[in-house]
Amino acid sequence: MINERSKKESMKKLLTGNEAVARGVWEAGVKFASAYPGTPSTEILENVATYPEIVSEWAPNEKVALESVAGAALAGVRGLCSMKHVGVNVATDPLFTLAYLGVNGGLVLISADEPGMHSSQNEQDNRHYARHAKVAMFEPSDSQEVMDMIKEAYVVSETYDLPVLFRMTTRVCHSKSIVTTADRQNIPDKVYEKNVAKHCPLPALSRQMQVKLEANLNKLEDYSNTTPFNYIEDNQSKVGVIGSGVAYQYAKEVFGNDASYLKIGFSYPMPMEMIKSFCQDKETVYVFEENDPIMETEIRATGIEVIGKDKLPTMGELTPDRIRQALFGESHEIKSPNPEMILPRPPALCAGCPHRGVFYELGKRKDLMIFSDIGCYSLGLMAPYNATDAMICMGASISGGHGVAKAFNIKGEKDKKVVSILGDSTFFHSGITSLLNVSYNNSNTLTIILDNRITGMTGHQENPGSGYSLSGEPATMIDIVAMVKACGIKNVMIVNPNELETVKQAIEWGISLDEPAVLITRWPCVLKKFSQEDKAEFPEAFKKVAVVDLDACIGCKKCLKSGCPALAFDTENKKSGILADMCVGCGVCAQICPKQAIKVEAR
Repeated sequence: MINERSKKESMKKLLTGNEAVARGVWEAGVKFASAYPGTPSTEILENVATYPEIVSEWAPNEKVALESVAGAALAGVRGLCSMKHVGVNVATDPLFTLAYLGVNGGLVLISADEPGMHSSQNEQDNRHYARHAKVAMFEPSDSQEVMDMIKEAYVVSETYDLPVLFRMTTRVCHSKSIVTTADRQNIPDKVYEKNVAKHCPLPALSRQMQVKLEANLNKLEDYSNTTPFNYIEDNQSKVGVIGSGVAYQYAKEVFGNDASYLKIGFSYPMPMEMIKSFCQDKETVYVFEENDPIMETEIRATGIEVIGKDKLPTMGELTPDRIRQALFGESHEIKSPNPEMILPRPPALCAGCPHRGVFYELGKRKDLMIFSDIGCYSLGLMAPYNATDAMICMGASISGGHGVAKAFNIKGEKDKKVVSILGDSTFFHSGITSLLNVSYNNSNTLTIILDNRITGMTGHQENPGSGYSLSGEPATMIDIVAMVKACGIKNVMIVNPNELETVKQAIEWGISLDEPAVLITRWPCVLKKFSQEDKAEFPEAFKKVAVVDLDACIGCKKCLKSGCPALAFDTENKKSGILADMCVGCGVCAQICPKQAIKVEAR
């Protein structure tokens, strides 16, 4: 079956970078992959999972994913772990020690960085992790390089006994380019042998591992200066450009053949001998890298003068237009749209979103400090709810809220109550340990777990509470209520988030207690493809529609405070309206209307 498939697919294809990763690891003989979803990396594992020769799994969080892949590599098979850039923060504990242990089968960790913060809370540059953790690093700039480099990464990992960090960025992940596919390699599994000196990082053994690690990094410097993934394009120019990742592509678009190029594809350890040779006859050398001046700093440390972040932007994407403006003061004429013809469209919870009722009620309470998490519910900070006070990262809503509550108590402000809010997938990701802390240290916070039966924001990936695995096979469904009680929480309530009075009373119940409480809202995401279990539990969900009685409507606009995009207001007639194609009949707006002018009917 493998041979038939590989022969059939050995052709040129148009693939995104994420699709190219999947194809590349399949060709590289990878047999195990684990990840936690997060834009711009999500589609990597979704595509890897289409190859039956690779066992693919969603993990509860990134740390677990990397540790699982590390175990597979230790046992002798090639493994892949992928995540977005902030996910690497979660996985750093095992990453730093894995560099000491090394590998058996090859191990590649993909970090999908996001210059420009299109869907992320920060713009960190994860190239620092390669240096900090002392692991090798590749940086592809298009889909063909993704294919070529990912296969080479496994060779490097096994040859130099190191994990490899594979740094991609949003544009490389999501842009498409032509790739040439190949057959799947028949990589023999490595034999697992018990080796305490290699696999158990006790201090005495780690000191020996450290010596081996430094020796391997020294060997990798030689590799970096000779690998074909670091190469020179000599255009006989006195202007030199050193570039990595997609920034190299941007530089070529700006300079064309008016500059010579040193393309850095294998970027740690840096190819310093090649860099010195390249710069010898150049009058001007530019360094193009997105985010931090990492290459620039190392190059300057050798005494080579270069132009980098002193002129180029330090934040955001290093696009050709920004390069031209920064270096030459040039700007292309842009045809601006007529602002009068464009309606503002801020991000909003979907029509029928089960989080709407919760934030509507929370937004009315001005006596609460609301600590949110990372997910669709982050939109609770926006109008018309204006509910959220703070957020940090996944899982921080519970532990951060705990700290706020402790501080209020220390300050004698015990009348101030704290609500922590997060989703079901986030609870499994890193909320459980935070809730343990709340229980153990007896914080009088109310934690609201928004169980919409799926991992919503990243595109409906399965999680430990959904009852299905990545491959769609039935899986153990973790009972959130049982998990919460196992954490020591005595006060637990489950409500339908679309029933506003019930939600209101539940919030009041939770904040009135002097000990931890957990409120679980249970209603499926409006975009979710229903399982048989969903159909049995929510038989009436999304089968209704709300309609406005125009004679009863007084145009008070209170229904608009639900923030539902299915609602509209006729400014001429001063009446509310509902877009029937969007409405799913959740009934939140009908409960808000003071004149009962909105009715929910069967479709």
